Amino acid sequence: MTNGWVDIKNTDMMLIMGGNPAENHPCGFKWAIEAKRNRNAKMIVVDPRFTRTAAVSDLFLQIRAGSDIALLGAFINYTLQNDRVNHEYLVNYTNASFIIKEGFKLPEDGLYSGWDGEKHTYDKSTWNYESGGLTKTETPASHPEAAAHGYAAAGAPPPALPEKVAYDPTLQHPRCVYQLLKQQYSRYTAEIVERITGIPKDQIIKAADLFTSIRKDGATKQVGTVIYAVGWTQHSSGTQTIRGACMLQLLLGNVGRAGGGVNALRGHSNIQGATDMAGIFDILPGYLKVPTPKDTDFKSYLARITPKPAKPGEWESFNYWSNTPRFAVSFLKAMYGNAATKDNDFAFHYLPKVDRNYSWTEIWNDMFDGKVQGLFAFGMNGVAIGPNSEKNISALKKADFLVVCEIYPDETSEFWRAPGITPEEMKQINTTVYRLPGAGFAEKDGTFVNSARWLQWKYAAVPPPGDCKLDQEILARIFLKIRDLYKQEGGKFPDPILNASWNYTNPYNPSLAEVAKELNGKAIADVTDPATQTTIKAGQQLPGFAFLRDDGSTLCGNWLFSGSWTEAGAMMQRRGTEDPSGLGIYPNWAWSWPANRRVLYNRASCDLNGKPWDPTRAQVWWNESTKKWVGNDVPDFKPDSAPSDHMGPFIMNPEGVGRIFVPLGMVADGPFPEHYEVFESPTENLLHPQQNHNPVAIQIRSSADKLGTVAEGYNIVCTTYRLTEMYHYWTKNNPMNVQLMPEPFVEIPAELADEMKISGGEKVKVTSARSFYIAKAMVTRRIKPMLINGKKTYQIGIPIHWGYRGIAEDEGRTAKTLANQLSPAVIDPNAFTPEFKGFLVKLEKA
Repeated sequence: MTNGWVDIKNTDMMLIMGGNPAENHPCGFKWAIEAKRNRNAKMIVVDPRFTRTAAVSDLFLQIRAGSDIALLGAFINYTLQNDRVNHEYLVNYTNASFIIKEGFKLPEDGLYSGWDGEKHTYDKSTWNYESGGLTKTETPASHPEAAAHGYAAAGAPPPALPEKVAYDPTLQHPRCVYQLLKQQYSRYTAEIVERITGIPKDQIIKAADLFTSIRKDGATKQVGTVIYAVGWTQHSSGTQTIRGACMLQLLLGNVGRAGGGVNALRGHSNIQGATDMAGIFDILPGYLKVPTPKDTDFKSYLARITPKPAKPGEWESFNYWSNTPRFAVSFLKAMYGNAATKDNDFAFHYLPKVDRNYSWTEIWNDMFDGKVQGLFAFGMNGVAIGPNSEKNISALKKADFLVVCEIYPDETSEFWRAPGITPEEMKQINTTVYRLPGAGFAEKDGTFVNSARWLQWKYAAVPPPGDCKLDQEILARIFLKIRDLYKQEGGKFPDPILNASWNYTNPYNPSLAEVAKELNGKAIADVTDPATQTTIKAGQQLPGFAFLRDDGSTLCGNWLFSGSWTEAGAMMQRRGTEDPSGLGIYPNWAWSWPANRRVLYNRASCDLNGKPWDPTRAQVWWNESTKKWVGNDVPDFKPDSAPSDHMGPFIMNPEGVGRIFVPLGMVADGPFPEHYEVFESPTENLLHPQQNHNPVAIQIRSSADKLGTVAEGYNIVCTTYRLTEMYHYWTKNNPMNVQLMPEPFVEIPAELADEMKISGGEKVKVTSARSFYIAKAMVTRRIKPMLINGKKTYQIGIPIHWGYRGIAEDEGRTAKTLANQLSPAVIDPNAFTPEFKGFLVKLEKA
């Protein structure tokens, strides 16, 4: 989230799309209701089903699963055609005025410039800014300082962003981002988007008009928010869908403001924390990039991952990622302690050099191919999660070993008991399975990091039962045993294991408070802040990431968490309920990364002169008397940079501005989002039939991976979702949850049920090109038939929570099939998320 849960109460307008917070985030959804109740905020809900969120909306649009980019494109087109933008924000806080290199081509045929059909990738050299300064266009009053700069002609493609960017603040240059944006989305008319999404044209226009009405007649005071969840991410173009929302919010000037932003609803209590701590293969903690084999030494690694400023004219860019060397050295000191010295590149070579894609779906495919011999599954039910669950079962049959740490037996820990496996086949499975009894969330302390980026400490309610152990004890004992084996037997490269820093009071069961302090960081030698002359003595906890150094004098496990456990104590344990501003900031409740800041990019909540767009929702502002940025929130900005410096508010981008156009392939599939059909679609791509799917999406290819077509009878769109009463795959072992939601079902439109003579409660079989699923029919009017490209099309919905282990399963109340037996192994090329939502199936009575 750019903002936070409580901040939603400050909004005037909500677009909830790709999420169903009333049912999946019910505690957080109270803030959306408060906005409606107290501010008369309007709520637009877009979903394939009429959900409980939709039931309290002001406007509901039923969309075909997977066509979200088309609708967002129509919203952007409407915004531009009707001049519903914040012009001052657009020109000064985004790259709308930046000029793009000559040779860049928009994807009218479905492909951007630079496409290589043989390699199935793009040469992205034209996806860059023109170098230079101000164009010869007349300079507007807000840019008098730019008049002295000339426009530089195109040169050879630079290897990185140009230091000086050509720009046109009048937004008239034909190759400026604004003009290219208008050209890109002029194709997304309400008429064509109706045929793609199934939403009637008048409803598209009504929703676009309502959401952008906050900028009608040049108004800037009101603010709108976009709220989404995995209904957007779980697609082969999921990242680009979220990009579309970001672009819309930048056009409207809604990012950085109270009640605004782009707000992801994380599905678990600590998904945000897992991501922050590098629970994925291509980052290190704090979103530092992983080394690759081309990073021959620490210097070349830092040169690759540390951005240089790229700014137009005399604008300033804080470019906060320029501090990457400080973050990286401090991280290596936390990892390897005294073994990390300047002489050995701070033990940089101890880090793995990631040479290929180790994303979730790729790992399971590699296991299926015999390349991965073993798996540790901690709190992660890989068989049920899928995609293509039957393939995952087949993969585990081929593994040498499986280690599972869980609180209940699940589909992964008992994969050999999957329906269809005979006793004879079981004997042929040679996988050794180690089942470790772990502890439940109420049995351990530590932090959760919620969607709002709050680190909140929790205390154990009860001790783990019986022989169950805490996660950190299990991991510590495995690590220490492996280290002993390296000491005794040697190994190919034992240094990272033997030299890992493990200085805990109880090395066999480290205190999570000690780990939290390590993540915060401490001084190894005395460190002085030159601005304030504050000195942190060796051994003391650091007050924040501004004290991190690249000379080895500080250690910090995650720079974003620095400030969360200081010499003053555990900031994450605070529970202060005071809120002086009334904006829901609660600065003394827990601790929010970064720097206890509650709204990111909050400099953008003020105009060019440093005055809030809306004084009644003032977050930060420029104090002329103290020459400092001050406010109710922690300013996300250089504290002493006066408005006259023209420093951009988006300090994590080297340009200092928000990116409507994403340069140099920082998004793999194009600088602007383009509508591509899901890989199993009921229609051709109406924008460019010759390029139906996302050309750089990753389609896993194996004997177990097949795609279905309408011609083969797969003519119904299927999506998956979660229920309030169940929590993924383990509450089905809790009698209370099972009583509330006793068995699985398939949600079927009443019209489809009538055609097929299916009654509610009757068992049905749903079949995809990969497998089948059996459950009772729940006949509903919450899903309507849709006209997709003139053809009547049905959608059905399946909750994900059941499988072949659990109370209902053991009592014989289910068919012991998994929803993700149906889903395809097609993944987004940026975040590598599978396309769980929007695939083709056929339906019949069971």
